[in-house]
Amino acid sequence: MKPSLQVRFSQHLALTPQLQQSIRLLQLSTLELHQEVEQMLEQNPFLEVEEDAPTPFDAPVERATVTERQADEAWEGSGSEVAADPEPVAVDAADFGTTEREDWENGTEREDFDGIRETPGKASNNDSDEFDPMERSSAGVSLQDHLRDQLRGMRLSDEDRGAVMVLIESLDEDGYLADPLEEIAQRLAGDEDDIAVEELLDRLRCALKWLHNLEPLGVGARDLSECLTLQLRAGPRCEAQMIAILICKYHLELLARRDGKKLMAATGADEELLKAAQALIVRCEPKPGRPFTKAEANIIVPDVIVQKAGRGWRVVLNPDVMPKLRINDLYAQAIKQQRGARTESGAGLSSRLQEARWFMKNILQRFDTIQRVSQAIVERQKAFFSHGAIAMKPLVLREIADELGLHESTISRVTTAKYMSTPYGTFELKYFFGSSLNTEAGGNASSTAVRALIKQLVSAEDAKKPLSDSQLSSMLEEQGIQVARRTVAKYREALKIAPANLRRTMM
Repeated sequence: MKPSLQVRFSQHLALTPQLQQSIRLLQLSTLELHQEVEQMLEQNPFLEVEEDAPTPFDAPVERATVTERQADEAWEGSGSEVAADPEPVAVDAADFGTTEREDWENGTEREDFDGIRETPGKASNNDSDEFDPMERSSAGVSLQDHLRDQLRGMRLSDEDRGAVMVLIESLDEDGYLADPLEEIAQRLAGDEDDIAVEELLDRLRCALKWLHNLEPLGVGARDLSECLTLQLRAGPRCEAQMIAILICKYHLELLARRDGKKLMAATGADEELLKAAQALIVRCEPKPGRPFTKAEANIIVPDVIVQKAGRGWRVVLNPDVMPKLRINDLYAQAIKQQRGARTESGAGLSSRLQEARWFMKNILQRFDTIQRVSQAIVERQKAFFSHGAIAMKPLVLREIADELGLHESTISRVTTAKYMSTPYGTFELKYFFGSSLNTEAGGNASSTAVRALIKQLVSAEDAKKPLSDSQLSSMLEEQGIQVARRTVAKYREALKIAPANLRRTMM
């Protein structure tokens, strides 16, 4: 073959680093965004936190100050000299020369951005007099710390204390012993002979009894049956207690199936005594470590808040989740003074300054897009805010995307792990989207509204004769909504409602 040179023209889409960052910030949750901001503050000296400054959405956007414009000119290499403004630099959307939406309308928005990973969305603690979950969480006391504090007050030998400590470290977050005693002993013995392993195992068995006497009751159990039995034994002795212990040891499966007749036959208890035993079991805590879990991990902070505005509703951004950032004035002045000298260090600083500006702009774009999408959702689901989930209308991502001129992938990123505070609670934005189901009248019903209706029907059912999926399907059809039995089962499972045989009371 003869080598040759060819000139070829072609067009292709390219994602700039700035656009990639904008897409990535858009899909982050509130917690992940704040972690990203903290990381950027550590890496970029041009960024700093403005503690008491209003957010860019609290007031109309103002023009940049003279100092800010001088810094921009310095980065572009302009040779003109402008006097410095001693006032602090205030950065807003005008600093960047484009609107918040311009990058989303640059011709690439209608394409799906392959290779940009979409971050998935992230999903009750029981209160008690002794263990307050919020108090434990705020104090930072873990289950292991609480058990160690109790262990210090016990008169044990160093060997027994060490064995109990080993078991404490082997507990999972629910308070259960994660590994079998034999495995723990083998791990501690290492290359020792079988006699040493057996001695360790005996000491661990003794230590486990000490651990079972610590609070919370049930800690150190190896399974649910043992956990419930430990708690029941600590209560006052009575006949119902003995029946409850017998059920927990040997007949938990019958209790889960609510099979009262077989339970009475297996335990020899009558109906009244079985009810008393069941009440004792229900009062037990199946997860002793629950009060020590970090409650703040389950707290959801809304990104937007829906407020009543005359006859309609308006969406406002939650100012508590919006980072308040600004450009460091000293570094911006340094860049301005070095603009005449084409040094490598000056070019590096200019690059970091531009990186800080792009980061702030992309944050503005993120919140602007979230607000626009949220407002469009509210306009489509006005009935929900007046009447609740049962009035929800069918809505898909494509409808919002077409209305705002965005791509479906962008709407998907916006609605994932972003939350809206409404008069009926706080919901993920994806909650307001649902497929449509046919009705006898020829209209459509939202799957979200159907789920709410199923929940309403189940809450009003007779506990002794709970509604089956087939009965729920027939009741929905009577109201003009055509839903198959398997679809009802799917919606019921999504609502975390047990099947009819598990909802039935034993007596």
